[in-house]
Amino acid sequence: MIAGLILAGGAATRMGGVDKPLLPLGGRVILDFVLDRVRPQVGAVAISANGDPARYARFALPVLADDVQGRGPLGGVLRGLGWAKEIGADALLTVPGDTPFVPLDLVARLGGAPACAENAACVHWPVAVWPVSCAAALAGWLGIQPSGRVSAFGGIVGMRRVWFGDAGDPFHNVNTREDLEAAQRNV
Repeated sequence: MIAGLILAGGAATRMGGVDKPLLPLGGRVILDFVLDRVRPQVGAVAISANGDPARYARFALPVLADDVQGRGPLGGVLRGLGWAKEIGADALLTVPGDTPFVPLDLVARLGGAPACAENAACVHWPVAVWPVSCAAALAGWLGIQPSGRVSAFGGIVGMRRVWFGDAGDPFHNVNTREDLEAAQRNV
């Protein structure tokens, strides 16, 4: 089974520190769109977010706080890998919580773990499938590395880059007000 983890713990400094997944989009919030696209592709879903989990209560999903603080998305990935193992999954799909238009066939196109998405815009390291078995290696790596760069650890686990030549950028995330306005036009 593949479990899914929505990475919702970013600082959102360019958006004034708001929870980007909870920003309004098309009469809903961004997270609704992400969940609509991820849920059918995985066996279970959780949200990676630090702070008060009550802000995500309406989604009725596990909210996982990082065990290792200050390590960016990899802190969330590590906690998600532990959760995925607990529920019997052998792989974990991660998707940033501010990417409302990820492909509906993302898991199938990524194939087996480890793999991440790439398109003309860039390599989307947090849009990835991770083997649950890499949790110990990630924990050890986070304990000794000053960098929490997803790309650095992706290289260690042999992350394959899978090309997504889709029209537009299905991995475009909402980082600014302008990005949110652009997303509104695509709803």
